[in-house]
Amino acid sequence: MLPQSHLSVVTRNITWAGPGEWTTEPQEVGWAREAIFFIRALKPPRWPEGPLEAQVQVSPDGIHWADLGREMRLPAREGEMTFLPVRHFGGWLRLAVTLPAEAEITVLVSLHLKA
Repeated sequence: MLPQSHLSVVTRNITWAGPGEWTTEPQEVGWAREAIFFIRALKPPRWPEGPLEAQVQVSPDGIHWADLGREMRLPAREGEMTFLPVRHFGGWLRLAVTLPAEAEITVLVSLHLKA
């Protein structure tokens, strides 16, 4: 049997700006055995010193969320893409980002799943 795969664009051309918290659309992924998030910067990002990261979150029901303990670096330049493979994630996945004041990034976030 051929492996099944699925691509979901969970955030497209959205600007995350600080100060504030942002999340991607939750995805029901309980059928998949592996997942990989991709984040691509569509415009030049700006933020204070140091890299910023997104947190992978899991949920049993798509309503209540917990950090998985896997962080993903945000792209630092326009056109740059970062990625993070995820395993053992339960029923639902999303990314959460907390940005400091004056931070801003316009992103395309996709989630690739394999069964």
